[in-house]
Amino acid sequence: MPSKKERAISSTEHRSSALDWENARIFLEVARHKSFRAAAAVLDQSVNAVRRKLEELERQLHATLVTRHVDGVRLTEEGQRVLVIVQRMEADAFEVMRAANTGGDKARGEVKLAITEGLGSFWVAPRLVQFARENPDVLVDMHCTMTPADVLRLEADVAVQLTRPEQKDVRVVKLGRMHLMVFIAQSLAEREGMPKSAEDISKHRIVVQAAEQLVSMEEYAKQLGEFSHLKPVMRSNVSSSHYFGIATGLGIGLLPTYSVAVGVTALPVDIPLRAHQDIWLVYHPDAAKIPRVRKLIDWLIESFSPQHYPWFADERVHPKDFPKHVPGMPDLKTYDPFFPEKK
Repeated sequence: MPSKKERAISSTEHRSSALDWENARIFLEVARHKSFRAAAAVLDQSVNAVRRKLEELERQLHATLVTRHVDGVRLTEEGQRVLVIVQRMEADAFEVMRAANTGGDKARGEVKLAITEGLGSFWVAPRLVQFARENPDVLVDMHCTMTPADVLRLEADVAVQLTRPEQKDVRVVKLGRMHLMVFIAQSLAEREGMPKSAEDISKHRIVVQAAEQLVSMEEYAKQLGEFSHLKPVMRSNVSSSHYFGIATGLGIGLLPTYSVAVGVTALPVDIPLRAHQDIWLVYHPDAAKIPRVRKLIDWLIESFSPQHYPWFADERVHPKDFPKHVPGMPDLKTYDPFFPEKK
C-alpha cells in the first residue's frame, strides 16, 4: 500500500499533468481563426497573452501545435490531432451546461439573444416590455451584432439573423421577410421635391449600409440598375447610423418598410428599387427544453407573425396599406404622409 508521501507525490503529478481547459480553449480559437490577433479579439485578451497560454499548452503536451507564417498560423500534424480532441471536450462541456439549465418548470434566469442591430434596436427592444411583464423573472441579454452567433457553441441561446445557417444540428424557423425600399427625409423631400422618377432620383446621393448579413455593395450595384451611377455620401455598418443619415437628409437610402410602423421620420419613395431579406430564428434543439428560453422563442415567433404584422409577410405590402391599428403598435394615423387628417 502506498505511503502518505507517495500518495502526495502521485496527487501532485496528477494535478500538474491535468489539461488546463483555458489554454485548450485558446488553442481552439487560434485554430479556428488561423490567427493570434483574431483569436485575441474573440477572447478579449491581448495577443501576447494568447501566445503565452498557447506556448504553455505546447510545453505541457511536449508538442508543437501551430507554426507561424506570414498569413497567420497553421496546425502541425500534432495540432490537428489535438484539435479533434479539444473540439470534443468543448462539445461535452456545452452538454454539461445545457443539462444544468434544463431543470425546473418556472421561467427564470438569463436568456442570451443575438440579433441584428436594426431588428434588435428598432423592433424587438421597444416591444420587450410585453415579454418582461409576462416573465418578470427572466433577464434578456440582447447582443446586437451583424455576425451570426454560433448557438451550438452557446454564443447565444437564441439568434435572430438575416442569413440561414448551414449547420445541420440547429433548429431553424423562418420568422418572416424584411422588405426594403427607398426612403427620404421630410426635409430633403421639401427642399428637393419628393422623387417620382429615375430622373428625380438621379439628383440625390445615397446612404449605404454594408455589413455581414446585409445587402453587399455588389448587390447594391445590381439592385440599383439604372441608378447605379449614384454616389454614396456615407457608408455605415450599423442600422442606427444608417437610419439617422437618411432621416436627417444626408441622402436617400434603403430602409425596411416596417420603419413606417415604428414611426420613423423618413418617408417611403415609390420607385422600382426594392429588395428583401428573410428573417431566421435559430436555436439549439435542447434550448427549447429550458422554460425561459422556450418563452422567448415563442414570444419572438409571435412578434414577427405576418398575420399580425403584414410588413413581415412574404408578399410585399406597401406602407400606405398597413392597417391603422395593430395590437401592440402605435396609432399609425399620427404619422405622415399616409394619414393627412393628422392635426
